[in-house]
Amino acid sequence: MDAAPPERRLPPATELGMASIALVAIGVIYLASYLPRHAPLGPAIGFLAAAAAVLLANAVLLSRQREFAWWRFFQVARWTLLAYVVIAGMLEYMFIYDHTRGSLLALLTLLLTTFTLNVPILLAFTVARFQDPDSRDRAAGAAAGGSARA
Repeated sequence: MDAAPPERRLPPATELGMASIALVAIGVIYLASYLPRHAPLGPAIGFLAAAAAVLLANAVLLSRQREFAWWRFFQVARWTLLAYVVIAGMLEYMFIYDHTRGSLLALLTLLLTTFTLNVPILLAFTVARFQDPDSRDRAAGAAAGGSARA
């Protein structure tokens, strides 16, 4: 009778990523609720600091994973990051076009950057967590004329 392989313990990357995105959304909604007047920036800076701290914690916890399909993670993350950098660039253009200036623009840019970095991590982790960490090695061996079975 075969025993089931032990389940890998993975960090709560999805939960941390969504918490960071929620903090970004709260900060942006807070700032937008004051428009066109000038918003007090203290609470939004607090939300930004919390979102960035959660993003950093997520990255650190993920980087400590040894048995993980990093090749697939980076494959997904690169393309997702490219798409979200383009989207973030369009949103940043919209901020400037609408004459957003000074500290409000800086804060919105940092919130947007935090969001833009979170999404590729979430998508890449969601894909890579279900990928066999050794599948790339077996596929490379099969392509080189070896057997795809371990």
